[in-house]
Amino acid sequence: MDMRHDLATPTPLELRLRETQEAFDSVAADYDGPRGNNELIQRMRLTLWATVRDELPAGSRLLDLGCGTGIDAVEFARSRFHVTASDWSPRMVERARERAEAAGVSSRMEAVHVGVQELDRLDGTYDGIYSNFGPLNCAPDMKAVAAQCARLVRPGGSLVFSVIGRVCPWEVGHYAMRGRFRRALVRGNRGVTPVGMNKHTIWTYYYFPREFYAAFAEHFTLSRYRALSLFMPPPYMVDRVRRRPAFYERLGRLDDRFGGAPLLRDMGDHFLIVMHRR
Repeated sequence: MDMRHDLATPTPLELRLRETQEAFDSVAADYDGPRGNNELIQRMRLTLWATVRDELPAGSRLLDLGCGTGIDAVEFARSRFHVTASDWSPRMVERARERAEAAGVSSRMEAVHVGVQELDRLDGTYDGIYSNFGPLNCAPDMKAVAAQCARLVRPGGSLVFSVIGRVCPWEVGHYAMRGRFRRALVRGNRGVTPVGMNKHTIWTYYYFPREFYAAFAEHFTLSRYRALSLFMPPPYMVDRVRRRPAFYERLGRLDDRFGGAPLLRDMGDHFLIVMHRR
């Protein structure tokens, strides 16, 4: 046996991580547009921004996990936070750096090529860590992520994460009505699931909120969680909203009012969860 060849062969995990990276690299150039920042995405984004600001004062040190093109990181840097923005996609990191320069906030924001599975490469202490729109759904070992978050965030510090959930009624109905029953139920899969994007594959794990929190329970207390886009449709259905904006704005108000209610908060396209370091 040629041991050199054997040692060089990527593991299945390495292949999945590489494919996920390539998928996000492939969309980095236009991710600020309809794919990554349409009206429905922006509505959820504003909820995370408000939650981070409620949790932490301006001047706090923040770590962004899966920063994408840096929209969130630049917003917080403009608000006088100091942000380390990290992402597994090198092209996304390039876009985030360009955005910080254009916004004149490079002194308060740095962008680093570090995936959520590589947090052991980071040093320092942060007041809070946030992650928006599901980068943590791509983490192969959530308990390892939780342990690294505990190492990096100060006692009493906050985690504010937007995570893709298991139960999205809109998605089930949308695909079931088209006879795509396997796609309608894809979030119910246990373990890692291949999800297509731009002719690439994102390897994804789905969670109920309490299921997600279980990985963090050793180091963090659960403060609260709520559904995002429960009554409102998922972002890929934005054309519906554009055709009937007044109707969907009323649904958005239902999201705002009832998204944190028991049972309802366990559903939705994403959930927003807040935890505190013990």
